[in-house]
Amino acid sequence: MSAITATTNDTPCALPALEDVGKVSFLRLVAIELRKSVNTRAGMWLMIVMTGLSLVVVGASAIWGPDEGHTLGSFLAVTAIPLMMLLPIVGIMLATQEWSTRTGLVTFTLEPRRGLVIAAKLVASAVLGLLVIAAAFVAAGLVTALVGGEWTLSGVSAGGMVLATVIFVLQGAAFGLAFLNTPFAIVASLVLPTAWTIASSLISALSDVAGWLNLEQPTGMLISGAEMSGENWAQLGTASLVWVGLPIAVGTWRVLTREVK
Repeated sequence: MSAITATTNDTPCALPALEDVGKVSFLRLVAIELRKSVNTRAGMWLMIVMTGLSLVVVGASAIWGPDEGHTLGSFLAVTAIPLMMLLPIVGIMLATQEWSTRTGLVTFTLEPRRGLVIAAKLVASAVLGLLVIAAAFVAAGLVTALVGGEWTLSGVSAGGMVLATVIFVLQGAAFGLAFLNTPFAIVASLVLPTAWTIASSLISALSDVAGWLNLEQPTGMLISGAEMSGENWAQLGTASLVWVGLPIAVGTWRVLTREVK
């Protein structure tokens, strides 16, 4: 493309060609998405509530729980259930931000490569999830030190919690991209997996495939540190493709083809 020329006071001057203009790097897009996630009151308070929830749950377990449960692993285990339920909301809010706040026109004008924006949102969602789980580790470690508990991880796997965190937060981002509506995506992420679990337990014809499409069972094994067989890993991969990969594919198509107003 040839350079564009402009005339000022009858003196032509060359403007840089469009392809010569520097593009925003992917890491900068991720940083922007991370900053946007806490720029709104809802995003900021969600992160504060999730971090505070870790302290409250671990503190309550230390005060009213049995003395034999005063271990790092036990404190991490009690934080897993509420956090894994709330983590998808982190991804949902990040994925639907342009559409819920009607800032999509600004975002895609400044960065027209929508696929790159989607990828940045997915990476930023995973980073936010890891920050939340890191806060849970800090809270569990702090309470363990205060009560003089044991620094053992029996009954829980730190690596499994990290992997489950990434899966659940990406599931939220996937549903957010698929629905492009925050309330709908939150309801769907909570209702659809639960509805499938109930349906597969009630309908005998679904029993053969239930284990391959249930994300909660293999992620539960990950968190608890149970030994994963080859079949368990295959079930985790299959369920992740259905509950994470498929919504991401649908959502990516919607974002790439949807008219921004």
